[in-house]
Amino acid sequence: MKLLKMEDLDLSGKRVLIREDFNVPISNGEVANDARIQAAVPTIKLANRSAKKIILMSHLGRPIEGKSISEQLELSLAPVATHLSNVLDKEVLLIDSYIENPKLLNRHSEGIFLLENIRINLGEKSNDYLLGKTYADMCDVFVMDAFGTAHRAQASTYGVSEYAASACAGPLLSKELDALERSLTKPSRPLLAVVGGSKVSTKLEVLKELSKKVDQLIVGGGIANTFLFASGINIGKSLCEPALAETAKYLMRSTNIPLPIDVVTAKEFNSNAKAQVKMVSQIDSDDYILDIGPQTADMFSQLISSMKTIIWNGPVGVFEFPQFSDGTCSVALAIAKGKSFSLAGGGETIAAIDKFGLTNQISYISTGGGAFLEYIQGAELPAVEILKKRSIAN
Repeated sequence: MKLLKMEDLDLSGKRVLIREDFNVPISNGEVANDARIQAAVPTIKLANRSAKKIILMSHLGRPIEGKSISEQLELSLAPVATHLSNVLDKEVLLIDSYIENPKLLNRHSEGIFLLENIRINLGEKSNDYLLGKTYADMCDVFVMDAFGTAHRAQASTYGVSEYAASACAGPLLSKELDALERSLTKPSRPLLAVVGGSKVSTKLEVLKELSKKVDQLIVGGGIANTFLFASGINIGKSLCEPALAETAKYLMRSTNIPLPIDVVTAKEFNSNAKAQVKMVSQIDSDDYILDIGPQTADMFSQLISSMKTIIWNGPVGVFEFPQFSDGTCSVALAIAKGKSFSLAGGGETIAAIDKFGLTNQISYISTGGGAFLEYIQGAELPAVEILKKRSIAN
């Protein structure tokens, strides 16, 4: 169903409320990584061309609802407001106590404003209808642009869409959904998914869903250990979920899953551990598998180069430690250098892409973590579903 988009609306002279995802790392009172902020800038600039008043809202971390921001200052959006002001070269005024005292926001007839952390508001997470209506009363047009929170039915993502005079999808949300549709609904084939991470259980539904859709599935990290275990390989003391061995066997019967032929091991798990490359048949009982080996990296890279669409979520090794980062680096480089359409998502994946300096070489990097995974496993995103309903109404 086609969503009503912000670009299709005349925002002239209107109050526009935009839900963004500014849940960024803060260090020493400053934004440490502004990727999510930069992703939202085009939406803000587009709205600012004609809208009279732009009100931005976001969460940051997990504050305690009902507790004032002065009691949990480390979760204030003040550093984001300062950073946004610098990026936009235009003052972004932070507004606190806007629920208790609406006049603080209403006394400004124009400009760009950022509401203090919306998750301190009672009823935000439970999608309290009165809070949703309060948000809706702030604007003439509500724009949902925070894909990373689209899987949450909360007052700032769902309730406000129900009650706002007009509700639409922002450019960033639209881009995210288009990239996901291109990768999953109408992919150019062959289609490959790379799924890494520590446990099969945390990505079980994703793996099951992808096994029905992809032509090839690469598993890495602790997930791969469970698949090796299911194949009868001694994995030593490596992270594994033996209870899911039968699930791993089922998935291997469902689609093509090439397993590592060599790995990088260590006798301990820490940043100073000595790395040793071994064939999977040589793994000792006291070994930890912490990365794929060079032969496996070459095998995966060749496979990646033959694909037309690639979905990537999760590293294939402990890339945070230099001696165990080569595998993830090789996979990332192969994806970046290929001619395929590549879609990457998830916090660790984005961190790896950033570490290896490949941000501009991935076709699309999703700003969402949980929403990205839920979409992949076929779940409906509540914030998108309500926008669909409003699109019909409009």
